[in-house]
Amino acid sequence: MAALIVAHDQARRIAATVRAALAIPGVDLVLVVDDGSTDNTQELARRAGAVVVRHSHVRGRSAAVETGASVIAMRDEPGRTPRAILLLDPNLGHYAIGAAPLVPAVLEGVCDLAVALTDAQAVAPGVPSKIARTAVEHATGWSPRQPLGRIRCLTREALEAAMPLARGNGLEPAMTLDVLHAGLTITEVECDIRHKGPSIEDRTPVGRANRYREVLLATSARRIKGRVATARTAVGNRLRPERDDAPEIGEDA
Repeated sequence: MAALIVAHDQARRIAATVRAALAIPGVDLVLVVDDGSTDNTQELARRAGAVVVRHSHVRGRSAAVETGASVIAMRDEPGRTPRAILLLDPNLGHYAIGAAPLVPAVLEGVCDLAVALTDAQAVAPGVPSKIARTAVEHATGWSPRQPLGRIRCLTREALEAAMPLARGNGLEPAMTLDVLHAGLTITEVECDIRHKGPSIEDRTPVGRANRYREVLLATSARRIKGRVATARTAVGNRLRPERDDAPEIGEDA
């Protein structure tokens, strides 16, 4: 199991987050993707025991997760099951240990994707969360309590099903829909994690508008993708009996 942490200017908390991640049973690798930090985030992460890769400029969380996943794949041993990945926020500090219950849920085959339910609230409020929850419910019949939860653990197969990742705040709801459309399983697991609350950007009108837009775009794109996949399956099912009944080459018609 590898813990993947995307960090930008997180010098204050990154070392504590890395140490807590290393203490989670089952985690044998902590990878920090420094997404263009201007402080000494990468140095402090490395000193705390993480493997660190760095983007020379800010590319965003989704691109950083894709970078991290590629690096983790290169460090997997040939012939062995690829590492599952635990996605952690960089500002959790020592509270990152609270994500530990997600690991056995995935490693023991309970699910392909486990999402942390934090102790902040039972059902996430807000319009973006409602949009994401409704999209998942309409597509699958399941209503997640915290559809935008960023702290997640998933198998390599589940991650590949979500590639390429949706950008910005659309990453999580799009990942959920992609994993479910791939026929894989998801569960939400209660974790004792103290949330830091919304970022400064999310507290501003522009930040909230961007969050709304990114979630809406991601869920709409996945809804269309799901309909196309369903249509292809339906067409294939209709054509298959005709092909089965057709005479083989060389057979008398």
